Amino acid sequence: MEKLLADHRRQLGEFEIVEFVDEQEIANLRQKLDVPVPLELHWSWEYGSEIEELRALYERGKRGQWNAETDIDWSIPFPRDQWFVPRENALLLPTLLTMMGADEETCREAAFEEFAHLISQLLHGEQAALQLCGQLTNACPTIDQKFYAASQVADEARHVEVLAKFIERKLGMIYPIDPTLKVLLDRLLEAPTWKMKTLGMQTLFEGMAVAIFDQIVRAATNPLIKDILRRVQIDEARHAAFGVLTMRRVVQEATEEEMAEMEDFAFAILETLNANQQLDFLRQAAPKYGLDPEAVVQSLHAMPQWAQLNSEVYMHTVIPNLWRLGLITERTEEKYRRAGILWGDRLESRHELPLAS
Repeated sequence: MEKLLADHRRQLGEFEIVEFVDEQEIANLRQKLDVPVPLELHWSWEYGSEIEELRALYERGKRGQWNAETDIDWSIPFPRDQWFVPRENALLLPTLLTMMGADEETCREAAFEEFAHLISQLLHGEQAALQLCGQLTNACPTIDQKFYAASQVADEARHVEVLAKFIERKLGMIYPIDPTLKVLLDRLLEAPTWKMKTLGMQTLFEGMAVAIFDQIVRAATNPLIKDILRRVQIDEARHAAFGVLTMRRVVQEATEEEMAEMEDFAFAILETLNANQQLDFLRQAAPKYGLDPEAVVQSLHAMPQWAQLNSEVYMHTVIPNLWRLGLITERTEEKYRRAGILWGDRLESRHELPLAS
């Protein structure tokens, strides 16, 4: 099984982390704007619906359209000197600083900065989804898949628009893309077939997006960000459903070798994402608050409930969906558990997808 970013791995205690420390390498990754992408365009002469559940999802998507400029109440303030999530247990830095006895202003500033970083990474991810769904519109074989992928292109453009406007109008600061995320998104965009692109973006990253947006929506107390992210979350749930419905047919027709390839691909992507343990962010922000990035990671790993907490975002949607698709087997289950990605009941989806719009 291929281990991604092998040259960027080392042991930190008992955990193998992925990290980038060379600033020039990070700059080069961010400057790499052109990505060679293999793409085989596929015509379809069947214009009637062939996959009823995908056509129903497409209809639901049409009904759920919203306008990022006119449907959002941009007059609602997002003041930097007010809490927008609880001080503890919503974001990492303010929680740690509170435990260390830092004053409220410091904790609030750390929360604002960490949130700006998170929204920035989500924005970069939305752009990748926008570009990949354009590829799926070309490459997917059925007209229902093309219709849905095309509608998702419009959704993703709206997500890029709304997050960029929120950053510009309310946060006033944007973080560049993290190097680990850039490598993984490029890997999805470069995937050789529409099936692997669907698995990577629609099943893995859209599932992760659903979980992240859900966690923020549940914690947020500011009505503006709650409204924006709730709208995006509903769209993302449809996108993840498109991934599951499409991959369900793919795996039914897959050979044993193809199943193993998809299982390994999914594990490699999620394991690498998890192996960074937010070090790309912590190296930028933690020293400003007197925190050592590696010490932060080590202290988190020392917590008895670390695996449960770490797995929460993965167990929300991605892991249950992969298991149901047959893309986690006895061959990879223990690896997921050792990495702290899979914890507890592997089939237990922690939350229902908010498909209703």
